[in-house]
Amino acid sequence: MTSSALERLTLPLRTERLIVRASTPADSAAVWRYRRLDEVSRWLTTAPADTEEFRAHFTDPERLAITLLVELPGAGVIGDIMVRVEDAWSQSEVRAQAAGVQAELGWAMDPAQQARGYATEAVRAVMAACFTVLGLRRVSAGCFAANEASWRMMERLGMRREEHSRRTALHRSGEWMDGMNYGILAEEWRSLND
Repeated sequence: MTSSALERLTLPLRTERLIVRASTPADSAAVWRYRRLDEVSRWLTTAPADTEEFRAHFTDPERLAITLLVELPGAGVIGDIMVRVEDAWSQSEVRAQAAGVQAELGWAMDPAQQARGYATEAVRAVMAACFTVLGLRRVSAGCFAANEASWRMMERLGMRREEHSRRTALHRSGEWMDGMNYGILAEEWRSLND
């Protein structure tokens, strides 16, 4: 990851209803409030067992550097978005041109605030910043295929399903689950937003 990538953003990002801002160690409790819920944690890569374990995970400087928070004025933090800027695969002779040109996104939302379009609105703003301010060429996201709300949102955002893999992701329950990966190129995003 390019550690300074999100530092190039002018934060907070503002949408019609939301504020998307940098995270701080003091935000740990607000994020733990919804991330600890089974309906959220079941889909996350890491599900700490308690407040202290979560605080240690959330306040890690590398984690803070890639985590944006979604605030609803009057309600506080209602979600978070990971933006991991990374290098594209390349052959060695062109490695420099592939450095820091794409981002992987991930998100979690408070179930009490779902089904109102907040996640779509916030991720749309982050995608716009990725393609405009950061000048990235590609944004991707992935999820368990059983997480229908997540992949449907990717489709609403104009992302294209690039892969539906069969039982390639081991869930903490012990079940091998299907995975889905989506992506969108800068020119595709521009054509949808012109």
